[in-house]
Amino acid sequence: MSQEFLPDDNKSDRPNDDSAAVCEQEVVLLTVVGSPKGVRETILTLYRLGFAEVGDWSPVQRAANPKQVMSVLIRRKRSTDDTPPRKSGR
Repeated sequence: MSQEFLPDDNKSDRPNDDSAAVCEQEVVLLTVVGSPKGVRETILTLYRLGFAEVGDWSPVQRAANPKQVMSVLIRRKRSTDDTPPRKSGR
């Protein structure tokens, strides 16, 4: 897969050590696979819904099925503890 869309956000002294990035960021990977027209329409629909900019997606690439293509979106956000507080047993 192309590495063009993977930004180098790792500030560690050891470039292959993702432990610092994992602690600070949550990474979500979305992949759209289908016909070229279907992939384009899905990306445009997600843009119209305010989900992601069209330019945030990777360039369209060939998929395993020769009649299909794919595009990938990587979302990174600071990890927060979203766990709701526990209710008291009283």
